[in-house]
Amino acid sequence: MRRKERVQEAIRREMGRIIQEELHDPRIRFVTVTRVEVSDDLRYAKIYYSVLGTDKEEKDTAAAMNSAMGFIRSIIAKELNLRFAPEIILRLDNSIKYSIEIQKELEGLKNEPYPPLENDDEKSRKEKPDESHLSLRPRKDKKGRKA
Repeated sequence: MRRKERVQEAIRREMGRIIQEELHDPRIRFVTVTRVEVSDDLRYAKIYYSVLGTDKEEKDTAAAMNSAMGFIRSIIAKELNLRFAPEIILRLDNSIKYSIEIQKELEGLKNEPYPPLENDDEKSRKEKPDESHLSLRPRKDKKGRKA
């Protein structure tokens, strides 16, 4: 594992711990750090997080996290013993919310009955389609060789 990947994982773990144990702001609830992207020189860290809640709770959490940015940066620098404290950029990650919405849509579709097809009658369902044009013989080129 490269150093960049190790630092990304360490920041993700440390950020989760900071949210749970260090930040005592009541606006920060149900937050999950989904991933961290660090620049090649380790000077910038994009931290993606998701919030389980309403849009208002997402905005409140974003405001609280942005107000605690300096505190978060100092703890990460201290705990990870990095030469430079990375500049932190927080990004709200809506992928979990989006996947929950898709799952609900799929569940709704699963419970709906299938609509009848245009020419759906007993006779057409019993007849087999003509598959005589399908062949299992190998193809040959113009000279009769296998292609």
